[in-house]
Amino acid sequence: MADKKSAPVVRRKERLAADKPKEAAAPEAETFLDMSDRAQRRLKSREARHAANTQAPPADDETAVNGATNGATNGATNGDANGDAIEVDEDGNPVETAKKEPIVLTPFDIISGNRIDPFFFKFQFKNVEYSSGRNKTFLCYLVDPGTDGLLMRGYMEDEHLFDHVEEAFFKEILPYYNPKHKYVVTWYMSSSPCAACLTKVAEILKVRKTVRMTIFSARLFNWEEPEIQAGLKALVAAGCKLRMMKPLDFTYTWDTFVENDNDTFTLWEDCQENYEFYHEKLAEILES
Repeated sequence: MADKKSAPVVRRKERLAADKPKEAAAPEAETFLDMSDRAQRRLKSREARHAANTQAPPADDETAVNGATNGATNGATNGDANGDAIEVDEDGNPVETAKKEPIVLTPFDIISGNRIDPFFFKFQFKNVEYSSGRNKTFLCYLVDPGTDGLLMRGYMEDEHLFDHVEEAFFKEILPYYNPKHKYVVTWYMSSSPCAACLTKVAEILKVRKTVRMTIFSARLFNWEEPEIQAGLKALVAAGCKLRMMKPLDFTYTWDTFVENDNDTFTLWEDCQENYEFYHEKLAEILES
């Protein structure tokens, strides 16, 4: 009896199931039954690409972490590209920071030392007529302060930005003057002073009457300009001796003021000829 009662129940369930609309089977399950091997491989490849391009959204904690990381990375990258770094907090939100002011490096004024680099000496002291690229002035000095002290020796250089070496010498090397002492000052310069420095040195010598000064120059600076010619004459009138550097003077300067590592100085080919040219020009200016 139990079997008879249970049979209709089973058939009822089967009818209900049969009456329900069938759910669409997975396309791959039906397709794979009748597909060739080549078609199945194509379908698998297409599904694999689709799965790779479709990713599940990250969890909340992943979003916070990745957001902060990506924000920091992208912010730093974009900030560096634009010149300003962008800071972010832990949640990846940009943080306002004070704008950094650019660092302004002031150009140097005067450099001084005991010996010149040999490359600079060979280039800066070369007595060429047209001194292209030689935008510095080198001054090698010897000072006998007129006391029992030792002879002062060294060099100075500038880039014509603030004080020139001629004026800086009297501020840094010989700032004090005692009229009871007799000073002997000798300069070996890569180029003769400019018009302004000629005037300043002449004024100093007029005040410091016990200073005997001699200036040897490798080149004459802008000797065609009237202001330069007038300044050279005024300096001589104040008691300074002006000389152009001979080949022997270049060798002496090399031995005395240059880091030569005991190397012998070799003069350039037209050194004597260039000296004669400048020597004649200086003589013409002072005699005119």
